[in-house]
Amino acid sequence: MGIRRRSTLLATPGRPGWSKTSRDSGLRQIVGWLNAPAFYCRDSIDTSVVRADGSVQRSHRLARLEAALIITRSAAPGKLAKLARLVDAAEVHQLIRMLNDSYDRTRSAFRIERTAAGYQLLTRPALAGWLDRLHQRQDRMKLSQPAQETLTIIAYQQPVTRADVEAVRGVQSTDLIRQLIDRGLIRVAGEDDSLGRPFLYATTRAFLDMFGLGRLKDLPDYDALRRKTARPEVAEDSLSDDDEDEEELDEDEELSKDESDWEDSSDAA
Repeated sequence: MGIRRRSTLLATPGRPGWSKTSRDSGLRQIVGWLNAPAFYCRDSIDTSVVRADGSVQRSHRLARLEAALIITRSAAPGKLAKLARLVDAAEVHQLIRMLNDSYDRTRSAFRIERTAAGYQLLTRPALAGWLDRLHQRQDRMKLSQPAQETLTIIAYQQPVTRADVEAVRGVQSTDLIRQLIDRGLIRVAGEDDSLGRPFLYATTRAFLDMFGLGRLKDLPDYDALRRKTARPEVAEDSLSDDDEDEEELDEDEELSKDESDWEDSSDAA
C-alpha cells in the first residue's frame, strides 16, 4: 500500500510535467524502496554516547546502572541487570566498559572493578592514602601481624587444619583463627580425614573482596607458593560466570511511578 500511495505522486503520461526522465527517476526510487531492509539492527539498544572529550551523554539505562553501582556494595552482572532493568549481563558488561572509558579519559576519581563478589564502583588506588587519613579506614581494616601471617598461610595452603597453621607459625593459633572467622575472612570448609576429624579452613568471598581479587589465582606468586596437597580442593568461595546470573535479588520491589515517568519511550519496553 505504501508503494502504491507513493507511486501516485509520480508524473504520468497525460499529466503536466510528465517526461521520460521523471519516469526513470520514479522507478529508481521505487526499486530503492523495495531493496531496502525492512529494519536495521543496532549493536545496542542503549543510546548513550561517549563524546570526544570523554564525557558521556547518558541514557536512562546507563544512569540506572550507574545508580545501582552506587547503592550496592557489590553485585554480580546478572543482579545488576535486574536492578537497572537491562536486558542481560552482556549489556551490563558493555555499559560498564563505556563508563570506565569515560572515567579514564576524564581522570575521574572512580573506576568500576570486578571482584569475586561482582562489580564495585571504587576510588582510584592513588587516592587510598588520602582517604585513609580522612576516614581512618586503615584502623577498621587493619589486621595484626600474627593475624596477617595466619591469613596468608590459609590463603595459600587451603584447605588447612589448625595444626597445619601452627606447624608453619610455630605457635598456637586458635584465637587468631576465631578472629578471622568473626571478620568473615575465613570459613570452615569441611573436616579432615585424620584422627579427631579436625576442621578444614579456607578463605571466603569477603577475603577476595577485601583485597580486590577476582579469584585465588590472582594472589601474588600463587602458583609458586601454593602448597601441593593430597587433600581434595574445596570449592572456591567466589562468584563464577556460570552462577552469577542465577543469583536472586535480595528484594524484588516494584518500580515507583516517579521512575516510570522519568523513563523515555525508548526504555518503555
